[in-house]
Amino acid sequence: MKKYQDPFLSGQILEFARSVAIVGLSTNPNKDSHVVAKFLQNKGLKIIPVHPKADQLLGEKVYKQVADVTEQVDIVNVFRPSHECPEYARQAVQIDAKVLWLQLNISSEQAAMIAAAAGIHVIMNLCIKIEYNRHYPSPIIPHNRE
Repeated sequence: MKKYQDPFLSGQILEFARSVAIVGLSTNPNKDSHVVAKFLQNKGLKIIPVHPKADQLLGEKVYKQVADVTEQVDIVNVFRPSHECPEYARQAVQIDAKVLWLQLNISSEQAAMIAAAAGIHVIMNLCIKIEYNRHYPSPIIPHNRE
């Protein structure tokens, strides 16, 4: 697991990322996925919500699944159960994402193997918001994202 939690890699990913597809972004503003997505959006990242039933979240068009995303995706950030992650890894490969990031308490060796075989970086069992704050404490942001 430790190889999927490399602080140098997570810092590099967050420094250069511009867009994050949030798989399982909740419509409930009190849920972790919503809080994290709003945080990233406020830091200047483009949020690409993935939710099977919503049409718009946080002011952004929602895609039903990762494979439907037509925009450039740097990070596919997953807030879904571990057993679903291999499918999200396959879809991340399909859209040429650069990173598969499985949130805190989510891990899948099979998903990691699928992503890594396609040259996609993998982070598992880490919260992207916590890592962002660790690498770039407020109010510092890595660079102008515009």
